[in-house]
Amino acid sequence: MKVDFHFHLEEGPYSFRWLQRTAQAIDATLNETEASHPVHTLPWIEEQTRRLNRRLEEGCFSKDWIERYLVRGRQKGIERFGIVDHLYRFDEFRDYYEKYILMDDSKLGKLQRQWFDRVRVGSIDTYLKAVRDLQGEGYPLSVGVEADYFPGGEAELKTLLDRYKLDYVIGSVHFLEGWGFDNPEVKDLFETRDLLDLYRDLFEHVKQAARSGLFDIIAHLDNLKVFNYRPDESEMLGMYDEVAAVLKEANVASEINTGLAYRYPIKEMCPSPSLLSSLYKQGVPITLSSDSHFPDDIGMMLNEAANLAYDTGYREIVYFENRQRFTTLLER
Repeated sequence: MKVDFHFHLEEGPYSFRWLQRTAQAIDATLNETEASHPVHTLPWIEEQTRRLNRRLEEGCFSKDWIERYLVRGRQKGIERFGIVDHLYRFDEFRDYYEKYILMDDSKLGKLQRQWFDRVRVGSIDTYLKAVRDLQGEGYPLSVGVEADYFPGGEAELKTLLDRYKLDYVIGSVHFLEGWGFDNPEVKDLFETRDLLDLYRDLFEHVKQAARSGLFDIIAHLDNLKVFNYRPDESEMLGMYDEVAAVLKEANVASEINTGLAYRYPIKEMCPSPSLLSSLYKQGVPITLSSDSHFPDDIGMMLNEAANLAYDTGYREIVYFENRQRFTTLLER
């Protein structure tokens, strides 16, 4: 069975670039009832504007927007879907993030405060209700969240997550010592750090996240490579084996995430082939995900991900429902 088990409905901050990308996604996912005028004519742009205005008025949790992912996904052969949203987008988790993200009066802190204040959209209840309503209509859909892991925040995060009925929880590491390392505006900080030490720090976070018992999946294990700052792969093999061993011991799955391959400078999936090999040798289960943030990107490069998994030795992938893990045959 083909699955895409990690994709998002929206991501700020909001800009003209975001507006244009949203309009492109709407145009790329028109259904049969949405007739379009010849492109680049005045009636065409007027209709595009009306559709975009509707999208903004209804928001990213509307049935129309979510169904664009599901319809496009089915066209690509996806049979099981997993939607997640970043917890930092919800007011209920504001205090948790403010404790661990650097948001002081430094240049980095001010920049991250601006980012954080611009990405929150309201209550998690709106998101959960929207996806549960579609589940009630019979869509093969699981609802989850992507939660940032911070050492020392395990108890607080567990208390917060326990309030909600979720099919699965993805754990991820996007911050080291409060620095959001995947933000292109601060990627120059890589130049000031020892790369091997950075990767050791990253993988220590990953191992602690796996051992915490909070997560069903640990996402994009080596996303620190996002801007192509990475040591020689041969220097990382021992770290890979250690991470894989901990994931296996903790009975936590991971994923092949194609997002970095088609959206970021590194142009490589997570994990790297060498890290994936370590996961396979240790028997760590995996799922597949596009990490799409727009409906026209759902399923992006999943065929390549399936081929990589198969060539590595995997013959099964996993998905989740009601915090239970299920196994299905890998299709290539």
